[in-house]
Amino acid sequence: MTIQQVSPQPTGGQAGGDRRTQTKRVYLASLIGTTVEFYDFIVFGVAASLVFGRVFFESASPAVGTIASFATLAIGYGARPLGGIIFGHFGDRLGRKKMLIWTMLLMGTSTFLIGFLPSSQQIGSIAPVLLVLLRLVQGIAVGGEWGGAVLMSVEHAPKKRRGLFGGAVGLGSGTGTLLAYAAFGAMNNLSDEDFLAWGWRVPFLASIVIVAVGMYVRLRVEESPVFVSEQQKKRNSQTTSSKPTIPLVALFRERPGRVLLAAAVTSGPFMAQAIITTSLIAYATSEYDIPRNTLLTLLNVALVVMLATIPVFSWINDKIGRRTLYCATAVCFAVFAFFMFPMVGTGSSPMILLTFVLGMAVFNAAGTATSGTLLSELFPTAQRYTGAGVAYQLSGLIGGGVGPLFASMFLAPSGPGPIAVAGMVAGFCLLSATCTLFVGDNRKLDLQDA
Repeated sequence: MTIQQVSPQPTGGQAGGDRRTQTKRVYLASLIGTTVEFYDFIVFGVAASLVFGRVFFESASPAVGTIASFATLAIGYGARPLGGIIFGHFGDRLGRKKMLIWTMLLMGTSTFLIGFLPSSQQIGSIAPVLLVLLRLVQGIAVGGEWGGAVLMSVEHAPKKRRGLFGGAVGLGSGTGTLLAYAAFGAMNNLSDEDFLAWGWRVPFLASIVIVAVGMYVRLRVEESPVFVSEQQKKRNSQTTSSKPTIPLVALFRERPGRVLLAAAVTSGPFMAQAIITTSLIAYATSEYDIPRNTLLTLLNVALVVMLATIPVFSWINDKIGRRTLYCATAVCFAVFAFFMFPMVGTGSSPMILLTFVLGMAVFNAAGTATSGTLLSELFPTAQRYTGAGVAYQLSGLIGGGVGPLFASMFLAPSGPGPIAVAGMVAGFCLLSATCTLFVGDNRKLDLQDA
């Protein structure tokens, strides 16, 4: 039975509905839902690089405050694998759609509350503690979001267009990142005092609007037809005395190295884009004296271009294969790591724009457009939410959490500087390229039979 032949269980609002309409709706739901999640997650990263050191770690020196700020950023990435495990378990047992509703509610609530947090000057050490707790909730929510959103698109998609549909999540993450930086860019005209006092809070509070839109769209989609068929097979084959298998346990028993391989595949490009959007901006502001609004404006231009290139790379990976495109992307990112700091350090706006376009609109776009489908095709239906989600979030912990944290140490006044950051990024990207070679070309794989 192929994906195209699996019919979802009809629901009240969708009985007899047109399959093509539902597929388009799922693509839109994955795009918008992931936009919401990544907007909420990225605004924290931008605020961590620009203001959190001064707002929540006021008593520390600027260098220590920056490191502490990036440590809270890393905590969110540390919680993402936990979110992948929790929501992956229930997503493989109860369904993808239900989990995606919960992740959006958790993410929206935690982000909105961060906008109301008092500073350390107002309530002392309680402020960073509350910040860490809310960041943990953010991490758990986005850890469960990514896998479910990818699977809803990929498992609804025709086999020959899985790459294109899997790119919906990449497009959503790019859109969310753009909106996050645009929200901070809208605060550019504020004085430093006003920005520190209340301006940074506006992007967090504004998230409630796009959360409402995301919930409306996501509630109108049907469950994955591949998951529905898998559940029906289980009901037909299980005896009354058989116990359901825990997806995570079954995954590590049957495929012990698959999760680690998948995490290694995506960790390098993940680290590269995280360094560009956090550490590079923070360093350029403090060491190169480049105005914050200049960096954010040029990055936003590159992110707009990225929204056009992600669908192109999604289409390309359907044609030439996920492995070929992703391996080339990781190698290019490794080389580019040694050029990004010098290019931005010139202070030239065209050169800075070129840095962001190459890093985000080309290399990151190619990786983001490919990674979701690539990981989804590595795991069977009964463990796919858990496997793909946990693997990707482990790479997020390494690339998006540990990477910027170590970069902040390397870029501190007593640290070795940008060359150490470049070496770290290049090393992880080459590791990702090597591991990608061990991943098969699964474009013709039937997910229903995986």
